[in-house]
Amino acid sequence: MQKVGYLKSIHVKIVFIYILLIIIAMQIIGLYFVKGLEQTLRDNFQSSIYDRVGLIEYSVREEMLKVRNEGDATLEQSLRSILSGLNSSDIKEVRVIDARYQILGTSDINNQSIVGQRSMDELVKKSITAEIPFDNISLDSETRKRIWILATPITSKGEVIGTLYIESNIENVFGQMNEINRILAGGTAVALVITIILGILIAQTITRPISDMRRQAQAMAKGNFSRKVRVYGNDEIGQLAIAFNHLTNRLQEAQSTTEAERRKLASVLTNMTDGVIATDRKGRVILINDPALRLLRIPREMVLNRPIISVLGIEMDQTFEDLIHTQESVTLDFSTNERPFILRVNFSVIQKETGFVNGLIAVLHDNTEQEKIDMERREFVANVSHELRTPLTTMSSYLEALADGAWKDEEIAPSFLQVTQTETQRMIRLVNDLLQLSKMDSRDYDLNREIVNFNQFFNRIIDRFELSKSQNVTFHRMLSDTPYYVDIDTDKLTQVIDNIISNALKYSPDGGNIRFGIAVKDNVLKVMISDDGMGIPSENVDRIFDRFYRVDRARARSMGGTGLGLAIAREMIEAHGGSIWAESEEGQGTTIFFTLEIEMDEEGEWD
Repeated sequence: MQKVGYLKSIHVKIVFIYILLIIIAMQIIGLYFVKGLEQTLRDNFQSSIYDRVGLIEYSVREEMLKVRNEGDATLEQSLRSILSGLNSSDIKEVRVIDARYQILGTSDINNQSIVGQRSMDELVKKSITAEIPFDNISLDSETRKRIWILATPITSKGEVIGTLYIESNIENVFGQMNEINRILAGGTAVALVITIILGILIAQTITRPISDMRRQAQAMAKGNFSRKVRVYGNDEIGQLAIAFNHLTNRLQEAQSTTEAERRKLASVLTNMTDGVIATDRKGRVILINDPALRLLRIPREMVLNRPIISVLGIEMDQTFEDLIHTQESVTLDFSTNERPFILRVNFSVIQKETGFVNGLIAVLHDNTEQEKIDMERREFVANVSHELRTPLTTMSSYLEALADGAWKDEEIAPSFLQVTQTETQRMIRLVNDLLQLSKMDSRDYDLNREIVNFNQFFNRIIDRFELSKSQNVTFHRMLSDTPYYVDIDTDKLTQVIDNIISNALKYSPDGGNIRFGIAVKDNVLKVMISDDGMGIPSENVDRIFDRFYRVDRARARSMGGTGLGLAIAREMIEAHGGSIWAESEEGQGTTIFFTLEIEMDEEGEWD
């Protein structure tokens, strides 16, 4: 969070607003007070002057109207005597002017030269002409101080006989106002200082809890819910601090719950075998777990924020809106020539209570094995049906012929019965093989193991086939004289070797060879049985151990095979902990290998 500058903080703003309000209030009060006081002082000053002018006017009027005799003082002398006593700090000069604008006298001793001259002052002329007083404030030309000039007419019986011209020192009034303004300014300054101090203290009571809340909010943003805001009082700010602490507790509880749920979800997503993809409301991938990345075989950075239809490779067939409304799973086939790979995708819409679509959840499941099992099941059912239908059809035909009277023919009836018996035995062998495979699939069997000398065991089986063979095939034994001991179920391993040798005899031509060999490496016994038969195409070699698989179905069926012998052999060898495989080249014969673990002999030494 960006730090708030000091000048931009609410603390400074509160103090500034508080000071501004005080200044405005002081200015309004000062302006009103100064104006009123100034007017009052001026009025008092002027009233004082008017009172004294009234006395002077009376004395001057009496002198101007007085009848003078010889020996009496002249008017100028009388006026000088009256005006000489008017000098004071308030009145600077008083002049007496008659109706013809002639100056009759002045109170200024140093300005007696103007007596007898004509007055050119405009206020004098206006007062005589208009018969009313006129006044004005102007600057003294010598002292450059403000003076109040008053020209008031002297009347007698309604007739103007002259005027009094008075200059008073009103500067004293303004001096008092300046002194009062200085006092007021000083008081304002003191008030501002006190206001600033009080404003800072008051602002701190508001901003300190807010600062604490800001620091707590920053700590909460970093995941620290242990701090609490200090409550300074029970006012609105205090109530806000209490509510903030309560909010912190609730957020801590919610965060703990959310974190626990997140860990649970992360654990579930991580340990799921199925892949999970989540999108936003626009269909862009926002979450994908590791199993989904493994199934899709793409890195995480190539998935996030990409459209899900592009990630799944279905942009040509589906849109995001189609996936939202689909009710069925979608099958994705990523199979190659080397290996099959099929995914099943189920979609679930994330909706709010209002019905607004907030995203989509896709669950990916590897359906390859299931598809393979289904395909094998269908193929197995088809193969079993085919294998049973052929002998049953043959038997049905011959039995119908016998029922139609062929049983009476002594030459035909025995051969028909022989064919029926042969096909019956064939079906019995098929059913027995199927039952044996079913037991091995369900692991519903036990191995009766015993430690035997494999060389002797293998030679006995070869001897049995060599004595009972009916075709011209030569056996070649490449067996060591060293005894090798193995822990095996002799009955089941005899069945395995019987099936392999039987197949070798079936597919070997007259004059062919069948070779038997043993090799030992790293305490593992490898057994080889090879023939000179027709061989198997390279692309089909790995499939000869599948159930009912035949390279040449017609020839194999004519030889009486069920197609289950090598499948049973593989199950039995794997039950002994070994492995079995084939190597073949078409037209060059086939070699079957299988391995067994060597056991210690009776002396406890390795052979």
